[in-house]
Amino acid sequence: MDKSLGNAFTYSKRNNLAPPLSNIEGPLNVYIWDMDETLILLKSLLEGTYGVAIGSKDVQKGREIGKHWENRILQVCDDMFFYEQVENYNEPFITALRDYDDLQDLSDYDFKSDGFTAPFDDDNKRKLAYRFRTIAQKYEQGLHNIIDEGMIKLWDDLYSLTDKYADGWLSSARTLLDDISNRNKSLTNQLETENTADSSSAKCQNINVLVTSGSLIPSLVKCLLFRLDGLIAHENVYSSWEVGKLQCFKWIKEQFSGAEARFCVIGDGPEECGAAEIMRWPFVKIDLHPSGSGHRFPGLTLKMLGYYMDAVYGGSESEKSEGE
Repeated sequence: MDKSLGNAFTYSKRNNLAPPLSNIEGPLNVYIWDMDETLILLKSLLEGTYGVAIGSKDVQKGREIGKHWENRILQVCDDMFFYEQVENYNEPFITALRDYDDLQDLSDYDFKSDGFTAPFDDDNKRKLAYRFRTIAQKYEQGLHNIIDEGMIKLWDDLYSLTDKYADGWLSSARTLLDDISNRNKSLTNQLETENTADSSSAKCQNINVLVTSGSLIPSLVKCLLFRLDGLIAHENVYSSWEVGKLQCFKWIKEQFSGAEARFCVIGDGPEECGAAEIMRWPFVKIDLHPSGSGHRFPGLTLKMLGYYMDAVYGGSESEKSEGE
């Protein structure tokens, strides 16, 4: 992607962040995830580094699996998510051009012949905003509503093959995100039965946020294809491709400024580690190597994340996370 095409217009309307969550009662845990080599495996498969790190894996098989993912991700991006049209106009989050969207009904809109092109003036920003709105809607619909059953079967088989090759890395990472999300459901049920006015003030809600160094549209497609879309909302997917992870972290802090929020960053790279240190947030390192200095999947749990947060913020949230 030619980043220079985007630099002239992007990041001028940062007020398009989601509004602060001032309606949340009680404390909030925000888990900020890296994507590649953290929640999913792709680059390490393509380069063979995952197989080498494990030692007992067929490295060439891993490369072939990674190539299948790469080809099909690009196919879905191009066929269903306008990627050939928008790849030179990366934004750090899907609502970045929301102010240019006039909310026109797009059910009969012809995206192929609307004249979307450079220069990136207000008219073309509106056309890009239409595409972003459609992408967000497809994300919310989920994979089964945008891909036929034959393709679903191919993706299911590829997911299972990859998870088996990676000894459950994908499914265990997804289970942890699911544990984080399901805890909110448990709290909701508990609050309904308690029937007290201030019971929620002592409870802690959880939310998953993704900050990836990849460009935005392929990252959203990866979330869909790796079964993460039901656990990470489209408005909580950030691309640090051009702005860097520290800037994304600052936006996330701003987004949740209305809540009593605690933050925890989980990733494998030095950039997210350094940005977390600047923000004074706990950082949990993911390591492909079984005997490495960090954590990996399977293995990392919600209770472990709680220990990292307690070390920085104090309290005993890890015990609550495990017990509720």
